[in-house]
Amino acid sequence: MHRYFIEVMYKGTNYSGLQTQTNATTIQSVIENAFQKILRQTIHLTGSSRTDAGVHALQNFFHIDTDDKFPIQKIYNINAILPTDIVVKNIYAVPPQTHCRFNALSREYKYFIATQKNPFIQDRSHYYPYKIDITLLQQAATIIQTQNNFIAFSKKHTQVNNFICTIQKSQWSTTQYGYTYNIQANRFLRGMVRAIVATMLHVGRRSLTIQNFKNIFQQNEHQWVDFSAPPQGLFLVKVDYPPDLLIPL
Repeated sequence: MHRYFIEVMYKGTNYSGLQTQTNATTIQSVIENAFQKILRQTIHLTGSSRTDAGVHALQNFFHIDTDDKFPIQKIYNINAILPTDIVVKNIYAVPPQTHCRFNALSREYKYFIATQKNPFIQDRSHYYPYKIDITLLQQAATIIQTQNNFIAFSKKHTQVNNFICTIQKSQWSTTQYGYTYNIQANRFLRGMVRAIVATMLHVGRRSLTIQNFKNIFQQNEHQWVDFSAPPQGLFLVKVDYPPDLLIPL
């Protein structure tokens, strides 16, 4: 048995998230179908980082097990039958025990805010035409980087053992179209990034004070958390692994 990591990129607009669901088209189901057609064997993908419906990825990974060695020329054939909004970027041979989720060192996300209406980025950003204080946003982002318990920013009924996340990067920047939030951590909870963004936007608009934001962590004041940031502004941009793990075919 041979194990491979599959590096993919996708635009999530037309899909009901990453993971296979009954009676729904997902990133995983489409890629599995393509691999099965080309390799002519049953394929079960395991994903490194789940993304919700409408969320995009510049880089994400699956792993698969195959009976025979994977022929490098088949990457072209797989991309030829995949829809234009999903691409297999590369395939890596890895040791049989390697897991694309558990062996990942960190994940990095970006959330894009557009302050002006723009038809060319409407499905890849959150249109937010309000005055925002970027200094307050940066203060809130700095607070995020000092915390590790994100239970308040996780959706209910999430099946996890704990809510501890180690934040390695948390910062806002200005762009041609508005603002971008960049966050990197060893793990993320379901709905966490979008909840952080939506709540920080209240801080940026001065409808939530910095002290209120701190109290979400210090006094467990969940009522200040907002989960309304839409999915189209969110991108998974990078999944990090040990540097000697990924060997391209």
